[in-house]
This record gives sequence, C-alpha cells and structure tokens, in this order.
Amino acid sequence: MAGIGFAAYGLLPRHVTQAVQAAGRITVAAPEDAQLGAAHWMLMLALVGALVIDVMKPAALGFVVPGMIKEYGASKAQVSLVPFFALIGTVSGSVLWGILADLYGRKASILLSAVVFIGTSICGAMPSLKWNMGMCFLMGLGAGGMLPVTYALLAETMPSKHRGWALVLVGGLGAVGGYFAASGLSALFVPTWSWRILWLANLPTGLMLIAMGRLIPESAKFLLARGRDAEAHAVMARFGTVSHKLAEGEEDVTEVIGHGRRVTDDPVLDPVLEANLWTPELIGKTAALTIAAVAWGLINFGLLLWMPNDLVAKGYSMGLSSKLLAESALIAFPTVFLCTFIYSRWSTKWALTSMIAITFLGLFWILLLETQARGNPVWPVALLIIGSNGIIAIVLPYASESYPIKVRGRATGWIAACTKGGGVIAQTLSITALVPPLGVTAVLIMAPILVSLGLFIRFGSETRGLDLRQLEAYSLTRD
Repeated sequence: MAGIGFAAYGLLPRHVTQAVQAAGRITVAAPEDAQLGAAHWMLMLALVGALVIDVMKPAALGFVVPGMIKEYGASKAQVSLVPFFALIGTVSGSVLWGILADLYGRKASILLSAVVFIGTSICGAMPSLKWNMGMCFLMGLGAGGMLPVTYALLAETMPSKHRGWALVLVGGLGAVGGYFAASGLSALFVPTWSWRILWLANLPTGLMLIAMGRLIPESAKFLLARGRDAEAHAVMARFGTVSHKLAEGEEDVTEVIGHGRRVTDDPVLDPVLEANLWTPELIGKTAALTIAAVAWGLINFGLLLWMPNDLVAKGYSMGLSSKLLAESALIAFPTVFLCTFIYSRWSTKWALTSMIAITFLGLFWILLLETQARGNPVWPVALLIIGSNGIIAIVLPYASESYPIKVRGRATGWIAACTKGGGVIAQTLSITALVPPLGVTAVLIMAPILVSLGLFIRFGSETRGLDLRQLEAYSLTRD
C-alpha cells in the first residue's frame, strides 16, 4: 500500500491546478466523417485487453468464496464481506479515478490501476479473512476506475459516427472476456492450487497491463493542457483528431461522458431545456434505465457470485462448476459482436430491449433449472451472461447518446452508479445471511427486469444515425 502511494505521488505532475483549468478550455475530437485507421483498431484492442484484466478481478470473487469458507472456517455471511468491500471499492474507484484521469492523464491512470492489481496479488498469501477484506477494497478501487477512463479515452479519439459501436464493442468484449478469464483460471488452476491462485494471478496480469501501455496513447487534450504540444500533435496525427481552443463563453460539444454542458450558439439550439432526469419528458426513460441498471447489479454482483457456491452445494465439484461457468461465458463471447452490430446497424433502442429480454429468459430458465434435480446449467447461465453483458455494454453508451446535453453527464453518471447500487443491495443480503435460494433470487430479479422492459419499450428513444447536435435538437423537439 505504501508503494502504491509513492507511485501515485510520483505520477503527480507539477502545476496541477493551472493544467486542469487549461484543459477545460481545450476541445479535442475527430471530425464526424473521419475514417478508422490502424491506430484506432490497435487502441480498441489494447483497451479490450485492459478491460478483460479489469473485469476479471471482481468476477473472480464468486470463485474464491467456497474456498475461503472451507479454509477459514467462516460462515457465508462473514465471507460475503469480501465482495462487499470490493464493491464499495469499485464505487469509490469510479469517482476517484475520474479525478485522477484529469490530474495524471488517461494512460497514467490506467497504469496506476495496474500497480494496484500487482500490489493486491498479496491477497494470495493472506493468513486471515480480515486482511483479505481490506485488500479487496483496494483491488476494487483500481478496478472501478478502469471503465470510465476507458470510455473517456475512446470518446476523445474515436470519430463521432463510430463512437457508439466502439464503446459497445470494447465494453462488451471486456465484460464477457473478464468473466471468461476468471472462470477459466478457476477451472484450470483452483483444483490444484486452491482459491489463492486467483489472487496471485493479479501479479502477472498487472504486469501484462503495464506492458500493453505502449499501445495506449496519452490523451491529446491532457498533453496540450500541459504544454507538451509536440507529443499532442503526434497523437492527433495518429488518430486524425483536431484541437480547438474554446473562446470565452464557448462550450465543448464533445463532452459525451463528461459534465453535460450546453455547447453552441446556434439559434436552433438556443432554448435551454431546464430539465433534470425526472422531468415528465424524461422520467419514463430514466426509470427504465435505472431499474435495468440496478437489476444488472443484482445479477452481476449477486446471482453470478452466488452461483458457484450454490452449484458446489448441489453436489458439483468446484472444478466442474467453474468449468460449466467457463463454458457458458465462452458461448456468450460471440454475441458481443452481434450486440455491436445490431446497436450500430439496426437500432440502439431495440438492441437494449433485446438484451433485457434475453436476460429475462435466462432468469426464467434458471428458475426452471431449480425445479430439476440435476439439470445442466450451461445454457441458462450462458443466456443470462449474454443478456446481462449486453445490458452493461449498451446501457452507458445509450444513456450518453439519448439525453439532452444539459443533463447527459448526470444521466450517464446516475446509471453507472445504479449498476453498483444493485451490487450493494445483493452483498447486503449476503452479509445479513438473507440470501434466498437461487430460484427465488431469479424470481425476485425477473420482476424489475420485466418492469424495465415494458418501460423501455414505451419510453425509449432511437438514437442511431444521429450526431450530438441532431440528438439535442431531437430532444428539444420531443420535449
């Protein structure tokens, strides 16, 4: 922990206040019609790898719980404090790393997460449960910050017309790949090396993330704000982006996942929509996305974490249960590309609607599985992983594209917070030993998923093919 502190201090640039103020007056973006080049594809590949490493950290929690219960002689309620503290860490990290990204830069913030992962590999040698709780909070702190920093870096380098599908593809591959990596490592190594190997794996994966740093550019906006013009222009040349210094009173139209500010003097867009997320015009859409986000948190940080232990309790071996879950994640992997295709080519609204519906079917199939003595969980779990990962891959890009600019940042931040909120609810049930049987859990989550599906069909709006200015005009016209 001291080493992480020294690393963070060493990354801190001089004249931070002036640099942050300067960054607020600079906009960097690719032209709307810019073409994708090799640099864009390499960046997406590197960020997918970074997110796989990031997502597998909290995903591994479900596979270490049975081993912790056995080795420490602890109850389920006691061991559930480990994912609870990790989840609190992810919430804190989402906020903290957003600040660090402005202070240190996008690339440096990602590398600092890698340093955190390497440090928390010591969990594999912890003699007590309490130390694991503290270090899992630290691990969650690093893991929670990766996704918003990734989105920010992509938003600053991708042309507007490619931004939506790129965010869905990178986020979806990272989510499915992270769960597959966690379950695959568990199936391969836990039977021989015990649950501790999943924590020790933080060391080589953290080093891999640092090695991939060469493929991740620093934000040109960050470099310009610090007077590193030559480096900034080299980055902009690679990605086809251009910079513009904002005049007094001018705002940044590229703030997609930022602070949601007004952006233009265009008389068509002059009327200011005095709105928040819960006005009559937006309440239906906000309610649908909020409920879907909370339900996703219940699934990802509750149902999927409880499932390995439930399978072991039903008589499956730890190795076999991990193998089954790994097979389910492998089945779900190709659907990320389908999800990206339908989001960018068919419909943004109906892509998210489809993922919510698939999640409902997965929960219903798990309910049917609970009525059978020894049913095969691969296909129902695969369906659930397909739907839930589709939701998390789409819901944040969709929120960032479907709200008026005035409230866009608040909307995206609120939905992101709700995904973690569902996890806090799930882990509170674990701590208080109130976790219902798997079938009952499926029924309890099916209800909000169904409500969200109905609300979104009624109030969701289509955003495909519209740039940011058109989206704003469309929102004002509807309102």
